[in-house]
Parts: sequence; C-alpha cells; structure tokens
Amino acid sequence: MQRALITGITGQDGPYLAELLLSKGYKVYGLVRRLSTPNLENIKHMGDKVNLISGDLLDQGSITDAIKESEADEVYNLAAQSFVKASWDQPVLTGEFTALGVTRVLEAIRTVNPKIKFYQASSSEMFGKVTETPQKETTRFHPRSPYGVAKVYGHYITVNYRESYGIFACSGILFNHESPRRGIEFVTRKISNGVARIKLGKQKKLELGSLEPKRDWGFSGDYVEAMWLMLQQNKPDDYVIATGENHSVKEFVETAFEIAGIENWQKYVVSNVETHMRPAEVDYLIGDASKAKRVLGWKPKTTFRELVEIMVKADLEQEKRNGR
Repeated sequence: MQRALITGITGQDGPYLAELLLSKGYKVYGLVRRLSTPNLENIKHMGDKVNLISGDLLDQGSITDAIKESEADEVYNLAAQSFVKASWDQPVLTGEFTALGVTRVLEAIRTVNPKIKFYQASSSEMFGKVTETPQKETTRFHPRSPYGVAKVYGHYITVNYRESYGIFACSGILFNHESPRRGIEFVTRKISNGVARIKLGKQKKLELGSLEPKRDWGFSGDYVEAMWLMLQQNKPDDYVIATGENHSVKEFVETAFEIAGIENWQKYVVSNVETHMRPAEVDYLIGDASKAKRVLGWKPKTTFRELVEIMVKADLEQEKRNGR
C-alpha cells in the first residue's frame, strides 16, 4: 500500500487530494498544526480515513518526525500562507511558511529517506508582471507580492534539491483554482457566498475591489489529479497547470448572479478599488498547460461556468442550512 503525507490537508486542495489518493488505495497522512481550536471543517467528512499528525512548517523537528511516522512514499507540500493580500501585512511570516517551509520539508526528506517523491505547490503568482502570454514553464518570473516572491524561492529550492541530491521533486505551477472549500477571504468565494446571501435576503450589497483583473480559473478537484500524475512519471519535472482561458472578476460576478437568478447585478455590487488596492497588482494571467497535456495526459474537466455554478449552489445550500 502506497503511503502519502499531505501538508496543508485542511486547506482547499488538501481534502480533494486526500479523497483522490484514498480512492487509489493509499494510506493518507495529514500534517496539522496544533491549535487550541483546530480547523478541520474541510476534512471532517473523511472521518478516520485520514491519519492526522501534529506538525508545523516553522518547526524542522516536527516535519522530520511526521515523515518518519508516516513512512511516506510521497509528500505533497500544499501548506503555505496562501492569501496574497495578507502577505504584505505579514511578509516575514509569509517567507517563513511559504519559502523556508519548503526547505524544511525537503531537508527532512533528504535526511530521512531521499527516495521519497516530493510535490511542491508553486503558483501562477510567480509570473506576476508577465513577460509573455500565455505563461508556460519557461516564462520568466516577476512576482508582485511577498507571497509571489516566497513561492519563487519554494520553486527554485525544489529544483535545487532535485539537481543537487537527485530527489524526485516536482513543482506544479498551478493557476487560480477554486471550489466551495475555498476560504471566504478569496475573491471567488466572496462572490459566490455574497450572491447566495443576497439571493436569500441575508445581505444587500457585495463589496469588491477592481473588477478588471483577469485570471485563469479552474476547479481544485481537477487540479489535484495533476499533482498525483506528476509523481507517477519516470522522471521529475515542473508543469504549468491551467485551463488556457481567462476571465475577469466582472465576468465571475455576472455569471454568479445569473446562475442565482438575480437580474441587474450592478444594483448589488460596490467596487471599492481604494479599500482593496494592493501595493502592486497582477492584472492578467493565463496559462499554457500543453506540456501537462502532452506528458501527463492531463486536461481540465470543469468549465468556467460549471465552476461558478458549483460554488454558487454550494453556498446557497450552506446559507440555507445556516438559517438567518
């Protein structure tokens, strides 16, 4: 039986990846931070199918112990301080988690068992101020946030351990991927939840920043399959994972209101650019996943409209359950 350790298992991607690995017969372990009030909402439906180990990306010893305890064949590093806006408020902590945390996991693998396969969650935010369109594996990085900078470090330290120590280490450069499990502070979930609450009469307005930025949005459940496929290849490599089309925040808003059956979305949306402005913005991202399609046989299954529909319907159901 294959064994896998997932850091960040309580986030958005971790539960989808755990479900996929369980369906393939893996024994799945998840690294969770020891908190007075643990946030296990996204994985509670899996019950005791996932084995939880206490640990922290800030603590080398706990990571090493987790890798020893799990006896993992594969380690998926999904943990990070992943909210881009917060990275300006907490740049040092973002670096500790999102950059040096990767090194700590790789160093644990090197010392415990260098035959372990490693997946690093890289990000399209590394491209930042884009130098070519669409962005692919060879596109130059120009990150525009402390989060993006930290991800570039995590990406290159993964390459370095692969080249220096022969570790089977892969980076997936994932473009924006969303789901009902996305945190409420992220714009897509803020939209789907806000639309659901407006539909149910719980909320009158939806305040957002600029509606102009364009992103390549996919479904998290599709993207975790690409993570797994990377570690099943004969040799390690890095891959862009994307849909190859992009949509503006405005299109996401329009589609969400339409799916909810609400006309004249402009009546409900307030665009407060100054309040939500970042020190540096990324305006346009679109990925070229042709390498992943060619080598991994991967392609997205969920369309943009289907993604928005999944999210809006899930939030409607949740808000109905929550009552007023």
